[in-house]
Amino acid sequence: MDFDGQVAIVTGAARGIGRAIAIQLASSGAKIVVTDIQSSKSEDVVKEIVDIGGEAKSIQVDVTKADQVQKMVDETLDAYGRIDILVNNAGIFTAATFPEMTEAQWDEMLAVHLKGTFLCSRAVIEHMLDRGSGCIINIASTSGISGGTSGAHYAAAKGGVIAFTRSIGKELAGKGIRVNAVAPSKIETDMLQGVDTPEARAQLIRKIPLGRLGRPEDIAEVVVFLASESASYIVGEVIVASGGY
Repeated sequence: MDFDGQVAIVTGAARGIGRAIAIQLASSGAKIVVTDIQSSKSEDVVKEIVDIGGEAKSIQVDVTKADQVQKMVDETLDAYGRIDILVNNAGIFTAATFPEMTEAQWDEMLAVHLKGTFLCSRAVIEHMLDRGSGCIINIASTSGISGGTSGAHYAAAKGGVIAFTRSIGKELAGKGIRVNAVAPSKIETDMLQGVDTPEARAQLIRKIPLGRLGRPEDIAEVVVFLASESASYIVGEVIVASGGY
């Protein structure tokens, strides 16, 4: 895939799936704005990108704060003059059964995943509409499709991301802007729950038809495809990347 001259913002890019997406897009020629609430780790990713010959800058942002999100977009345009790709990846997870779930846990989960996706998408949309082109890719989850135990708040937030993707995908397609989502399942990141022991890990892997946990790079490859011209006729879709789980 060739993204020479294009500029991509990746939220939650300091580690895990976001880091892999940022590096993969940079490897394909895009200039990357690495954003995260953890600025020091974002700088580490920028260094990784520069070390492979890419160009990147980091911006600290809390995606639940509209003023910070707008500042992120303004700084990107000041630095590079354009935004071609937005990847809404910022996310959190805290396990909680429904009877134990607090209002604060519910609010935080929806704020980061759903409100954050809305705020970031809204902040770039005027620029993309002016240019008549752009690509927004949201990181959802299979939990948003099928639900899950100990995470109704997470499933609800990701389900909202999926509905949001499909809705604005249809709305914006005729204006040259493609919106799609990727729904990972069991990916080997810090957010993966239930693999604290070798036995638990093996038990989980046995449930995955492909026979292994997903890697962040597996999701990054799907994102790169969706951002490319090879996916130019794909709009409002949710690509499941789960190893068959």
